[in-house]
Amino acid sequence: MTKENTSDRGSAAQQKRPRVALFVTCLVDLFRPTVGFASIKLLEDAGCDVEVPAAQTCCGQPAYNSGDAVNAAAIARQVVDAFEGYDYVVAPSGSCGGMISKHYPDLLAADKDYADRARRLAAKTFELTQFLVDVRKLDQVAARLDSTVTYHDSCSSLREMGVKAQPRKLLAGVDGLRFAELPDGQSCCGFGGTFCVKYPEISNRMVEEKTGNIEKTGADLLLAGDLGCLLNMAGKLKRQGSKVQARHVAEVLAGMTDEPAIGEPATGEGER
Repeated sequence: MTKENTSDRGSAAQQKRPRVALFVTCLVDLFRPTVGFASIKLLEDAGCDVEVPAAQTCCGQPAYNSGDAVNAAAIARQVVDAFEGYDYVVAPSGSCGGMISKHYPDLLAADKDYADRARRLAAKTFELTQFLVDVRKLDQVAARLDSTVTYHDSCSSLREMGVKAQPRKLLAGVDGLRFAELPDGQSCCGFGGTFCVKYPEISNRMVEEKTGNIEKTGADLLLAGDLGCLLNMAGKLKRQGSKVQARHVAEVLAGMTDEPAIGEPATGEGER
């Protein structure tokens, strides 16, 4: 019997491409599929084999935030079933990533068939830029954008997932990009999922303060890692007549900015 070369074994382990499941999210699927394609490109460029489980639906966060624990738990079980067989689960959204990684273990803690499975899934679930930087150790992307951008830290990404430095590190490697830090950037944009429906006046005041700070940066492009926040802020900027456009950070990092920005008409559409 020959003795195994441990250095060869380590080399083989480093070369193994992790099998990553992309949790697309409802908003990306319905409103901004480009974000999903950009996420796949970034993950593949980072050396991953990417799959998009067909059985995925919602993460259950709307039901959970509304106090409907029964239906939220039912959705959580379905997500566990669909995603637990992968090496990692990655979401281009801190809120969906936070739901799976922070809330599923508590939500399913009393379920003897799912409690341990939910904890294992939680441990391998990441927000997109968090996974690229912290897990895949990526510090450079092959992208260029001649633009001044600012970045909104969504509440869930920042407070639940610990995502702040990661998107900034990757954006620093985008050729031609100039970064302007957003004043009071850690404050909520007012979306808050069902919060904006329950408390529209408060939500509107919050997004007004946010767009005012965005304008102060002098940026021509607003970026974020959560589409809900982006839809909220882009809509307000548009109604205010602002020229600031909005995109998901994945689109910029992947070099996929040919599509119109959020809320902008498709090419030629505005001429009809």
